[in-house]
Amino acid sequence: MGAAGAMADAVPRQRLRLAIRGIVQGVGFRPFVYREARQAGLGGFVANTGSGVVVEVEGTPAALAAFVTGVGASLPGPASISSLESETLLPTGETEFVIRPSTTGGDRTAAVLPDLATCDECLAELHDPLDRRHRYPFVNCTRCGPRYSIVEGLPYDRARTSMRTFILCVACQAEYDDPADRRFHAEPNACPDCGPQLALWDANGGVLADRDAALLAAADAIRAGKIVAIKGLGGFHLVVDAGNDSAVRRLRRLKQREEKPFAVMFPSLAAIRAACAPGEAEAALLASRERPIVLVRRQGGDALAEAVAPGNPLLGAMLPYTPLHHLLLAELGFPVVATSGNRSHEPIVIDEHEALARLAGIADLFLVHDRPIVRPIDDSVARIVAGRPMLLRRARGFAPATALEREMPEGILALGGHLKTTLALTSRHGVMLSQHIGDLDTPEARDAWERARADIATLQGIRPRLVVRDLHPGYHSTQVAEASGLPVVAVQHHLAHVVAAMADNGLDAPVLGVAWDGTGYGPDSTVWGGEFLAVGEGTWRRVAHLRPFRLPGGEAAVREPRRSALGLLFAAFGRDGLAMTDLAPVASFSAAERSTLATMLERGVNAPVTTSAGRLFDAVAALVGLRQRCTYEGQAAAELEWAVGTTAPEDRDPNLPLEGRSKSQSDFGRGSYGTSELHPLPKVDAPPAHRLSTSPQGGGWPLPLPSGRSYSFALSEAPGVPLVVDWQPALEEILADLRVQTTAGEIARAFHLGLAAAIAAVAARIGEEKVILSGGCFQNAFLTEATIAALRRDGFTPYWHRMVPPNDGGLALGQAVWAAGMVERGEI
Repeated sequence: MGAAGAMADAVPRQRLRLAIRGIVQGVGFRPFVYREARQAGLGGFVANTGSGVVVEVEGTPAALAAFVTGVGASLPGPASISSLESETLLPTGETEFVIRPSTTGGDRTAAVLPDLATCDECLAELHDPLDRRHRYPFVNCTRCGPRYSIVEGLPYDRARTSMRTFILCVACQAEYDDPADRRFHAEPNACPDCGPQLALWDANGGVLADRDAALLAAADAIRAGKIVAIKGLGGFHLVVDAGNDSAVRRLRRLKQREEKPFAVMFPSLAAIRAACAPGEAEAALLASRERPIVLVRRQGGDALAEAVAPGNPLLGAMLPYTPLHHLLLAELGFPVVATSGNRSHEPIVIDEHEALARLAGIADLFLVHDRPIVRPIDDSVARIVAGRPMLLRRARGFAPATALEREMPEGILALGGHLKTTLALTSRHGVMLSQHIGDLDTPEARDAWERARADIATLQGIRPRLVVRDLHPGYHSTQVAEASGLPVVAVQHHLAHVVAAMADNGLDAPVLGVAWDGTGYGPDSTVWGGEFLAVGEGTWRRVAHLRPFRLPGGEAAVREPRRSALGLLFAAFGRDGLAMTDLAPVASFSAAERSTLATMLERGVNAPVTTSAGRLFDAVAALVGLRQRCTYEGQAAAELEWAVGTTAPEDRDPNLPLEGRSKSQSDFGRGSYGTSELHPLPKVDAPPAHRLSTSPQGGGWPLPLPSGRSYSFALSEAPGVPLVVDWQPALEEILADLRVQTTAGEIARAFHLGLAAAIAAVAARIGEEKVILSGGCFQNAFLTEATIAALRRDGFTPYWHRMVPPNDGGLALGQAVWAAGMVERGEI
């Protein structure tokens, strides 16, 4: 064949440029691309950029097509691709494929990988006496280990992490440079010769032991009942023997944490099963690479101290997630309390020298290491609701992450609320939601929040241009927003809840949002909390709410459920309600106190009006004698849920499809927000306008739940104002049941089922098929599952939270998304 024929038969070469976004840094993605390209015989390069990974590949069209297909089909471990943009370039003749140094210019929008639990391969090395990393508590690879807790900037390279001061030894450098090694470009790579080390300190910072001897001495101290502060991945834990009641009680006393449950770390899933009864989904979540704390039901006969979770049928259980935890728990062989290393209402401690001061008087010893933690990251908390995980605290393993991926106006910084705060920042590619930061009650907590506020912008390289806050004028976050010098948008609390749930489920308007929680500032300056919001495209309005009542003492009622009960009784029966001394909350006050409280309620002095579902739960918990005073937020409502017991609604089936038959649609999402918010309520002796009963007649919507009787609520309505869900019929039934000594569990069950029926009844009146459940009350699994069942039975499609907490930890996301819509529509 001549030269001309050979050229005719030659296959033309092409060159592609791929811009890849997603979780593609710190997960072995570049080595993966390198191997795929070399195997396909392609030339070119791969490199990290501020926005992800860029790949240029050159070869035959068939080889290029196979490469692109392979990259999308066989990703390594935790990697994921959110977008892949392809561009055709002119061939350069390049035949070798290389990993180029990272580029630092341009967008810094690359996804930062959360910290991941130790993988099986690293665990095998940890326990192998012949391996050079045997018992080394900082073993990691591209599939596991620290990421977000050590990263200082993007793109993700060792030089921009807190590992930069640890110079790789010859052996580790060889692993780092070898494309066939799973530690190829593993940025936290280290070994006993070149990496971080342990030390055990006394309460004054004196070194008692180092390296493995430090770990063994710490284990001995825990066996002896001591409190050991242990520096982990995202901060310190305070650790004691979970079976030593006196040690646990001492920790409670010193930490000033009276009754709030402690989390427990177990050596293995088998050890968890010896104390608890995790279902299949709970077991899978416990063992997942994120390793959250999972709420599981305890079973009788466990060896844990009662003081771990007093009176609580649930336990926050978790498995070891770092090599240090694995070594410690293997050495001990029993579960330990592993609670956040802080004093109550303060942020978690991350620095060993700061720990000596802030944990002084609590910890007896300090097991520390010299790898700096860049930012505090608490343990995540989750539970299984309706057959799938629901995050209650979004932190280690899950944060940070792009909570909503779509094109958005850049630079919108949402500050959340006051409790369980998170932050959100928009980029051109979506919304980044921070880790859980906590309540803003103390100076220390506010300082940590300020650092996180600067950190989220610095890490993404985005300068905020708009700040979003809650409506509440007294929140610290509100004051910071107003002092920022930037344009400020205020988003109503419950609207933010609903929008966060929409984003979490990928929903567009219109929806009916049910936002139930303890407290949220309403546009009418009252305390909202039992809300039904019709959310349209850029519009929202309050279409229904729980019947208002007053809270004698205001904020004091949050700590004392008995005050909510008195407010409820007074709203229903006037002063006569406060004379019902056969009721536990009334009897808990003296005659003089009741007289003062009655006057406060009559005159509205320090007795704000509320529609709060959370306070309604508190009131019922007090009435049935479960809780008159709380020692932590949500305690009374939680105990009311526990009283229901283990039985779920009989018709609950997590495998049911979410789709329901269509209801009639209405244009309720298109109107403007009304100014008249409080509907005049019927007098006590007047029959309710619509009793929610089993009868299909009249205005009531039939919803008998087969799993038990439910208390009755009523719908009252008038033109131009929202529907009111009246709790008085249920209250009267509760009082009647109490007088015949019905158990707290039976009352709690009927109350929950009545609320589920009420939600379905409001949905029927409004007519929107998609119903969103959001707010802290829907952390309650029984309420959520009963409501899902009720809505599905009536043909509605219910949605509830998954990866974004239903509590105030989701507010920042909802604020950011709503404000972004306002910017896109030109409203701001």
